[in-house]
Amino acid sequence: MRLLLMSDTHLPKRAKALPAPLLDEIPDADLVVHAGDWVDAATLDLLESRSRRLLAVHGNNDGPELRARLPEIARAELGGLRFGVIHETGPAQGREARCAARFPDLDVLVFGHSHIPWDTTAPGGLRLLNPGSPTDRRRQPYCTYLTATAAGGRLTDVVLHRLPPR
Repeated sequence: MRLLLMSDTHLPKRAKALPAPLLDEIPDADLVVHAGDWVDAATLDLLESRSRRLLAVHGNNDGPELRARLPEIARAELGGLRFGVIHETGPAQGREARCAARFPDLDVLVFGHSHIPWDTTAPGGLRLLNPGSPTDRRRQPYCTYLTATAAGGRLTDVVLHRLPPR
């Protein structure tokens, strides 16, 4: 199962549209994951219409319309792995232990909020992934998103994609 992970799109506040390289990847993904901070419902509509399957949550910058359509936490079994998606996980310091204690039933937790790409494994084996942001790099050198493969109870081919400057 090919996964496409993104977060913190902040449209149209930070950019007018999702970058073309990211949009080009959507048809190849079996599942698109968005870890919140959409800002506009049009981006949700776009991903719902273009993706085979969408697993998504709302973020702290999402208003009532998006909060009515999206949960705070989403879960799914994908390729033999138990996935969770949430927007905020708190400060970077202590994140692994905090998330492992909060989500003992997960194998992989996708999160957003910081706009900082993250890929670590907590004691006990919980994999934490943050794809960064494809539209608002903040203090990062690039806008980013992730792709990965989930199959046979393993997460492989985790790749951080750097987007060209706008």
